[in-house]
Amino acid sequence: MTDTLVLGIETSCDETAAAVVARGSDGAGRILSNVVLSQVAEHAAFGGVVPEIAARAHVEALDGVIRAALADAGVGLSDLDAVAATAGPGLIGGVLVGLTTAKAIAYAAGKPLVAVNHLEGHALTARLTDGIAFPYLLLLVSGGHTQIVRVDGVGAYVRLGTTIDDALGEAFDKTAKLLGLGYPGGPKVEAAAASGDPTRFALPRPMLGRPDPDFSFSGLKTAVRNEAAAAAPLDARAVADLCAAFQAAAADVVADRVAVALGRFRADAPGVVPTLVVAGGVAANAAIRARLAGLAAAEGVRLVVPPGVLCTDNGAMIAWAGAERLALGIADPLDVPARARWPLDSRSAPMVGRGRLGAKV
Repeated sequence: MTDTLVLGIETSCDETAAAVVARGSDGAGRILSNVVLSQVAEHAAFGGVVPEIAARAHVEALDGVIRAALADAGVGLSDLDAVAATAGPGLIGGVLVGLTTAKAIAYAAGKPLVAVNHLEGHALTARLTDGIAFPYLLLLVSGGHTQIVRVDGVGAYVRLGTTIDDALGEAFDKTAKLLGLGYPGGPKVEAAAASGDPTRFALPRPMLGRPDPDFSFSGLKTAVRNEAAAAAPLDARAVADLCAAFQAAAADVVADRVAVALGRFRADAPGVVPTLVVAGGVAANAAIRARLAGLAAAEGVRLVVPPGVLCTDNGAMIAWAGAERLALGIADPLDVPARARWPLDSRSAPMVGRGRLGAKV
């Protein structure tokens, strides 16, 4: 039996991306191409992503990115078995650009369309890179999302914990902006923290020790602001020390929350040796990865972190999620809508009273 070839399109935020992925009859995956065009330069002057600029950039770049992905893979539209695209969640203008383009290609080429939840793309990436089996525990940490999810299968997700206010990636970005480090904030904070003293400033560890594996980062951001104001004017040493203290606090919180979630996972899936998967842009942070590696070793669990290029937004993860869904006979009609909000775990109840991100985004 030949491989299933899927073109994946991702435009949910500020990366214009397309990829071609092959899925074998045995479930093994191969990336044939993965083209990502970053918009960092377009948004840097604003200190963050501007939705209108992002959508316009997708319109201008997407056709060329798709052509490059097909050329790199050495395939044409007639060789594809399906076209997959992010249908949400994300910046609705960008999502519409990618999904509408995918619909046009699917219709013109006579191929099935698979509308992919962006978060499911992250959730399933480790099956593409490492071939892991269900169930496993997923820590998804990015600029817009911080969740711990039990992944039981394709389309089968149970949220164990989430942020009750800000996502961790957003906290990194806001800290970088506060300290004048620029955008994107995560890499800037990590670079500054490398030469800093994490013990100089005493920062809180929100939610540490709580019985539910939820997160909160707004208080940590406020504490950084207060310490920065007290130490003003900040020199390069103070900025580095604040970054190191913030990163250490974030790593401690993440490790503690994941440890609680691992206990939940073991209770829900007795006899299953847990695999911990970390995905999303913040997974590229070396300090957080090291902290989680230590936790995994202490807990006797396997830690899987996809390569950095597959942790940030990319077309390969969308193509792979499309291939996994297609293998189960799942495809979507051409009138499937774009969605700014689309919870990965539709079975979970909203966390009423727990902040704007607690209500299932």
